[in-house]
Amino acid sequence: MLSLVAIVLASYLVLRLVLPLRLAWPVRVALAVLVYGLALHHRIVARFAGSMASPELPKLVIAALGTGFVALLLTALLVALLDVATLAAWALRGRTALPGLRAPWLRPDAAALALGLSMYGTWQAMAVPKVRQVEIAIADLPPAFDGYRVLQLTDIHASRLLTGDWVAEVVARANAQRPDLIVITGDLVDGSVDARADDVRPLAALQAPDGVIAITGNHEYYGQYREWMDAFAAMGMQVLENAHLRIARGDAALTVAGVTDPVAARYGLPVPDAGAALAGADPDAPVLLLDHRPGEAHAHAARGVALQLSGHTHGGHIVGMDRLVARANGGFVSGLYPVDGMQLYVGNGAGLWPGFATRIGVPSEIALITLRRAAD
Repeated sequence: MLSLVAIVLASYLVLRLVLPLRLAWPVRVALAVLVYGLALHHRIVARFAGSMASPELPKLVIAALGTGFVALLLTALLVALLDVATLAAWALRGRTALPGLRAPWLRPDAAALALGLSMYGTWQAMAVPKVRQVEIAIADLPPAFDGYRVLQLTDIHASRLLTGDWVAEVVARANAQRPDLIVITGDLVDGSVDARADDVRPLAALQAPDGVIAITGNHEYYGQYREWMDAFAAMGMQVLENAHLRIARGDAALTVAGVTDPVAARYGLPVPDAGAALAGADPDAPVLLLDHRPGEAHAHAARGVALQLSGHTHGGHIVGMDRLVARANGGFVSGLYPVDGMQLYVGNGAGLWPGFATRIGVPSEIALITLRRAAD
């Protein structure tokens, strides 16, 4: 689907931007080949250098390809807006409105603007995330857990783009917050255990009194799922696969549950099952549920979950595009939402998939969540 959309946009750009340029035809042909190459680069890389989920190329090459691809998408959008404006002006004012909108420099300038925005987006995507502090009020939270601090990491996506040095900085920043508990809500890694061993090793240094709890995202299934589960356990993480555990403070308790990802069905692995995850849980303890995707929030609220932590959306990547991402995720894309008496927090993510590594107006984050007892 991604390749089909990219080919359509590339063809549109070749027709509306490249061919009309006043350049020698060999130059225009070369530019057209470049446009189509960027549109298809995911498929090309998957054929010759890794996979779509995990391109095994030097960091700068991945960054350059990603910048070019996003620039292509943004250029197509800007050129389309110019074309729509031209048609609207013609319909409203006739031919007298056309010369300014058909100026030969407008569309190349749109491409230059798109490239600048894309370069900024790549730079932001590769930045070490800042800490975002959030307070969330929970009904019937035991007084012993009032002020309890949960640090959420999501969508780390350790890869050839976001390497071990970057992961180590994320870990250092997370540990510096001194949380009570660290949770990782999926998509820790892109690639095989052998390919990513050095890049994920810093995660073993995550520290919190109540431990590090993780769940799977969709990307864990794209490469050596079971091997990754063993590797995460060896790093000291408790991986919840449709399971829960109990955190106690004296006689009070908090249940932390986690579910798998729906993509598990493709691989014959356990699909998300909140009922199984909560089976046998203390009925008096509020439930913190970890689900990589936010879309099942209403169903989880109906089960009595107090707080759901999710990721997956990357905050929508780009201002404006976040509305489309929200529509694909039950209306949820970034931040805190009240859902049928439950609280849902969707993190923007620390990293993102190297195949679409851009952030424009949607910063990455490490979420430090302080639980508060809701007023009666």
